Amino acid sequence: MSEQRYVPAAGREIFTGLYDPVVGFTMRERQWRPALLAKVVADLPQDGTVADVGAGTGSFAIALATARPDAWVLGIDGDGGVLDRARQKPGAEAVEWRAGLAGDLNLEDGAVDAVVMSLLLHHLAPAAKHAALADARRVLSASGQLHVADWGKPRGILPSAGFLALRVLDGFEGTRDHAAGLLPTLIAQAGFEGPRVWKRLPTVWGTLELLAAQRPVGA
Repeated sequence: MSEQRYVPAAGREIFTGLYDPVVGFTMRERQWRPALLAKVVADLPQDGTVADVGAGTGSFAIALATARPDAWVLGIDGDGGVLDRARQKPGAEAVEWRAGLAGDLNLEDGAVDAVVMSLLLHHLAPAAKHAALADARRVLSASGQLHVADWGKPRGILPSAGFLALRVLDGFEGTRDHAAGLLPTLIAQAGFEGPRVWKRLPTVWGTLELLAAQRPVGA
């Protein structure tokens, strides 16, 4: 990860201020964010710990902390500027914000009950993608849950056209496996059990997939 160019939440640092409104307007955020939140909340044990890796501007981490005040919520991102924005949002005091990169999390083995990666993995090259998923598995407790929201194989003419435009913006290397529908396979290769797509949603930029998987007990 340290050898790669760091990719901010919006793909380019100058677009960071536009990240929240663009995601909300073009990606049907009101449909998939609540669904992802409900899934994470339902699977999280009482007084559990959840790490939102690649937390960006912090909206999802804050929503988690609001929905589950018993939980310890960590918002982790490698972009100091975006974390500063997150800390200014209402409810941000309920989240512990940390600087950190996917694939090199400063957390002990088995430290958290859930890891969330939302619109993160498609920014990473294949080796870094594997490292991020393997490190998520490392920090999860036995039976801990991985929750991913990211691009899958586009379905339909408009999502296919939008995803091609997104690949031009974000790069073809990191999005290649997503275009081929291989995200569940990559999660399994990182040592997770039962990776599954439980929701798909067509958007302006492609087909968004919500996935869940579990760290095997005793592994």
